[in-house]
Amino acid sequence: MADTSSQRAYRRGPLRNIWPSSARPLSHRAARKADDTYGVSDSPDWRDVDWPAHTKQVQLNGRSVNYVDIGEGTQTVVFIHGLGGSWQNWLENLPRTAESCRAIAVDLPGFGRSEMPSDPISITGFAATVDAFCDALGLGPVVLVGNSMGGFTAAEVAIRHPERVELLVLVDAAGISSANVTGSRSGERLARQLMMRGQGDPGAAKKMMTRPGFIALGMGLVARYPTRISKELLSEQLLTFGDQGFGDAFEAILAYDFRHRLGEIGCPVLVIQGEDDILVPLGDAIEFCELIADATLLTMADTGHVPMFERPVQFNDAVLGFVSAPSTTTS
Repeated sequence: MADTSSQRAYRRGPLRNIWPSSARPLSHRAARKADDTYGVSDSPDWRDVDWPAHTKQVQLNGRSVNYVDIGEGTQTVVFIHGLGGSWQNWLENLPRTAESCRAIAVDLPGFGRSEMPSDPISITGFAATVDAFCDALGLGPVVLVGNSMGGFTAAEVAIRHPERVELLVLVDAAGISSANVTGSRSGERLARQLMMRGQGDPGAAKKMMTRPGFIALGMGLVARYPTRISKELLSEQLLTFGDQGFGDAFEAILAYDFRHRLGEIGCPVLVIQGEDDILVPLGDAIEFCELIADATLLTMADTGHVPMFERPVQFNDAVLGFVSAPSTTTS
């Protein structure tokens, strides 16, 4: 079995702030090179869960926010999806987490089945929503796990609402290179070309599933080997393709820079990064670890932007190990 991850504690040293990423989309034929752990589902199987029974809504500021809530435990893990995503991004992670913790995944305003917010979309607004959401559910300090824009949001919660966050997991998190792009015409143009390819309509997304070449083309910016991921799981990711909040959220990512405040994060942080992420380069993860005092970097080789469903077994092992023994994981 191939070794697909490595873990290091970055405290000092040169930054690898590289943008855009040197990784490139692969053809569907390249999937033959993937190791035997890529795309393998974890247990319990998400297909065996009665998801409608765990799907709920809560009213925040006069708007409906959709979420799933499963499992029980002394700790609560709240999962936050990225741009163009929804709670279904965490299908491979919720059942395993729910074996030992209460596991919640929320649709941010303007995504999934959550209504658009009453105020303009912003990263600070998303963070306020997450904090208010936790209040509405009567939660105390939680473990926040965020991917991409969700990582950006989770880190903002840790900065602005530190009492809310017990532990923080940043998964291929945005917020570093996106700030560098702003003001650079060539960089911003490239960012828009990359990110806006993630916006579309559900009908076109369904057609994409009909042939391996289409899957590789449509999902190749996100996953390293999308054809090695089950079509059932990919189909779930495409249910909210082209959500109403996409454009405004994309602009919000480019407009906000919080790098100077990352040092205020006081809780233990696990940074998980796919080494071949096209959208968020490895240098961003290293910079998060340079700027946050108690942060550890876990890299996953031959992995793209969504390690939580590219390598769910390894991802879940890492997150649950961090949750159960943070002092050991971050030493």
